[in-house]
Amino acid sequence: MQSQSLLYLLLSVGTLFTRLHGAKWTYTGPHGEHHWSMHYPFCGGSFQSPIDIQTRQLSFDPSLRPIELQNYNLSANEQLTLGNNGHSVVLSLPRKMYISSLPQRYTAAQLHLHWGSSHLPSGSEHTINGHQFAAEMHLVHFNSDRYPNISIAADKSDGLAVLGVLIEIGEYNPVVDHFLKYINGIKYRDQKVQVPAFNIRGLLPTRLDEYYRYDGSLTTPPCYPSVLWTVFKTPVTISLKQFRTLATAMYSSHQQETVPVPMNSNFRKPHYTDNRLVLCSFKRGLQGVTQTVTSPLQRRHLINQLLVGDLADLADQDGLRRLLPRISTAPDQKWKNLKTQQRPTSRTMGQSRIGSKHQENNWSQDQNTLLHQWLKPNTLPSGGAADFRQVPSVKKNHQNKLPLWKSGLSQDDMLCYLCLEQKVSDQLNRGRSDLPADTQLVQALRDTLFPELNLRSYLGCKSDLALSTIRQLIRGRPDTDEVQEFDHALVKALGGVEERGSAKKQQTNILPKVSPGVGHAVLPRKPYQTIPWLQPMEWED
Repeated sequence: MQSQSLLYLLLSVGTLFTRLHGAKWTYTGPHGEHHWSMHYPFCGGSFQSPIDIQTRQLSFDPSLRPIELQNYNLSANEQLTLGNNGHSVVLSLPRKMYISSLPQRYTAAQLHLHWGSSHLPSGSEHTINGHQFAAEMHLVHFNSDRYPNISIAADKSDGLAVLGVLIEIGEYNPVVDHFLKYINGIKYRDQKVQVPAFNIRGLLPTRLDEYYRYDGSLTTPPCYPSVLWTVFKTPVTISLKQFRTLATAMYSSHQQETVPVPMNSNFRKPHYTDNRLVLCSFKRGLQGVTQTVTSPLQRRHLINQLLVGDLADLADQDGLRRLLPRISTAPDQKWKNLKTQQRPTSRTMGQSRIGSKHQENNWSQDQNTLLHQWLKPNTLPSGGAADFRQVPSVKKNHQNKLPLWKSGLSQDDMLCYLCLEQKVSDQLNRGRSDLPADTQLVQALRDTLFPELNLRSYLGCKSDLALSTIRQLIRGRPDTDEVQEFDHALVKALGGVEERGSAKKQQTNILPKVSPGVGHAVLPRKPYQTIPWLQPMEWED
């Protein structure tokens, strides 16, 4: 009897393991991208990639430095591994290659490509003003200052940085032939060959100072939103013959399978921007008005005002435009009156500083670390990510009057998406709902994580604030007429339409409430334990 119970337990864990991360996926058909979220819930979440880059909506960031690459000129005496992982052609890269122009060192792991088909040479993942290029190359790097390898870094919010190179059909590219001429040795899935190394820098555009930058995700399962994207403005070219070789030489199936499956059109379609800004490092050649991104200091002051300041000061036309820079409608006239007639009294402000004893015992009220606690998954009272609904009222320090975000995000503020997924899944299993389990998990992760991703990206100057994030930030304040009228003004300023990503059902908590410390991961991992289903040659992004 005990052996049967043990067998049942092992089968249950194995089923969950496969359901979450070991499922088959393709780009089309019953396992295509529209079904990815059934087994990989982050694929149905927020901050997904790729996106369509609209050049008329770019924000110029003068702080973006030219991309600096170290040790990209490899010697022909070195050997690289070229492989077919069933989804793309993948070239391994040595660890001595890295990007030196980012705040942390991002070490190279591999490069791969996405392309169309021989009869339809349109296969890039990112598009520019709706235009799709013939192919796209991704050079994948991981944060080696914090993580030992790409498997461990992949599900961390600061884990990956990818250089995207758009490819169009034109002149012959001799550098691409350094690995393309060996492609017949990897016709079938899981085949690998050794190829001489070469100057990887030659695969990139000449100008590394002109690029687009945004926060995004892996473009293949498990779709973790862990990627700092850099997409170069200028495409590189390959000849039509080179493209046809790439599009026709390989199969997604194993050699022993009777019906080979051609590997082509291996690209994901563009996704919503979810209030993200696409930054650009240049102004040359852009049509229309390109706004300059708001400074980090102004953004921290704005968040501080939402938490503890006078909401009436944000409710006039200028204030709302600071919160929602893309709005086109002005607020009600009564808000101009409210600014002078309904300013909170000292008694009201005093109420906003009163929290329950239970909350004070569980949450530090230090104004310099409060939001940092919201952003740390291991310190949350419930839920898998920052549960703004249960954040206590904020105490304002009148002695030093320092903004809450005086120093921005620290290096310790990172999210582990795998841990979050497992924790939320475990909590959902404790509750009951009429929705399918997969749908619940996707929705719970999206609603729980979006405000946090949006807030982080906003403070990093790569997003606008979303309505749902603003609502979550002011939810810790007393429920006064000022708060209700402010929320009404926000919705009206957006034209009365809730934006995508906002929590339309915020009054209904999808996650069952649990006590602190309850809800451990279904599949616990030790620190720096590799993810078994993420082998180096399996990474497409």
